[in-house]
Amino acid sequence: MKVLVLGSGGREHALVWRLRRDPDVSEVIAAPGNPGISSEARCIPLTLSDPAETLALVERENVDLTVVGPETLLEKGFADAFRNRGRPIVGPSRAAAALEWSKVFAKEFMARHKVPTARFVVCDRIEDALQAVAGPEFGFPVVVKADGLAAGKGVVVAEDRAEAERAVRAAMEDGQFGAAGARLVIEECLTGPEVSFFVLSDGEHAVALSTAEDHKRIWDGDRGPNTGGMGAFAPSARMTSELAATVMTRIVNPVLHGMRAEGEPYRGFLYVGLMMTPRGPEVIEFNVRFGDPEAQVVLPQVEGPFARALLGAATGQLAGVKGLTLSRDRLVGVVLASGGYPSNQDSGRTITGLDGAAAVPNAIVFHAGTRLVDGHVQTAGGRVLTIVGRGPSYVEAMATAYAAVGFIAFEGMQFRRDIGRKAVVGSLEV
Repeated sequence: MKVLVLGSGGREHALVWRLRRDPDVSEVIAAPGNPGISSEARCIPLTLSDPAETLALVERENVDLTVVGPETLLEKGFADAFRNRGRPIVGPSRAAAALEWSKVFAKEFMARHKVPTARFVVCDRIEDALQAVAGPEFGFPVVVKADGLAAGKGVVVAEDRAEAERAVRAAMEDGQFGAAGARLVIEECLTGPEVSFFVLSDGEHAVALSTAEDHKRIWDGDRGPNTGGMGAFAPSARMTSELAATVMTRIVNPVLHGMRAEGEPYRGFLYVGLMMTPRGPEVIEFNVRFGDPEAQVVLPQVEGPFARALLGAATGQLAGVKGLTLSRDRLVGVVLASGGYPSNQDSGRTITGLDGAAAVPNAIVFHAGTRLVDGHVQTAGGRVLTIVGRGPSYVEAMATAYAAVGFIAFEGMQFRRDIGRKAVVGSLEV
């Protein structure tokens, strides 16, 4: 089959990389892609602002399946437009994608369908939000969430009242997140380790696609401001088969049932952000697409008919696809970010060492914020690359990833040196 992948980041590079290694795939096209993706697929420079333009490409190229990378396209209704034209696409409808693009919808949906999550209140006025963070209901720390999409940066875990009030005012008075911060969710702060749980669904059935643990803070030791993710490892050593069964029974299946009951069968990737609390797994957030940088460490694990599973999810026939499995490898992905990230977007710095990094045995180089200028790969701001190492243990995967990182250089490059370490501390190594 011919597959089109929409997007230009590290997640999309990982999707293209995996699909190119699938015997059922004859060709992969990416729009718009990036310099790394261009070595694996034919890239077509679309802006992805209009579903009609993308549909025209699909029909012109006779594409069999389209895979959506970024959540913003799902909010724009790309999946709805494709399904209205009878074109298979991996991604939920705009209404179902509100699980990610509206924190208010997600929390109220979970309340309706008894999905375990933190206690919360929704605030439409700044006065109500300030009262909520000051009151005794939640205590401190307290979580302040912007309702809409904020590039992974719309959540503040406030340690005290002053920090909580600053977060409220930044969102609702100063417009830090634009329209996304016009409404806020104030909720209790759950405690415990975080785990990302990934499934693929056709609206009725779902298959698990492994787990991962992300590293959100910019600096080692989980210090500094939040980012879109500075690295990840997979699978999570905390997720036993018993816990995975609990997540499917108490969270994933009720979500799928609830979506069907509300007239929006959920088709596509579902990323469940979990807090492993003393009460059991509870939902922090949903993403309606693969995570980034989690996709870069999960997709190389996936073995078997991946493309057929994607087509089955898109067409409501996932139950008929057999043989999808996961390798026993451990994977560690280290994000290399541009100077100033996450507050600034330094760009235009020439990147060296890419070939050396890619030549490290069991290492994979995924491009994100890169561009090609006069034959040289340059940074394009934000998160630039994800360097992935794989091996039979987390220790060996870490060693491989950081050996490959050692080849890469660009002005202002910053990265964490402890990605994956928490997988081997406290006897989590398995």
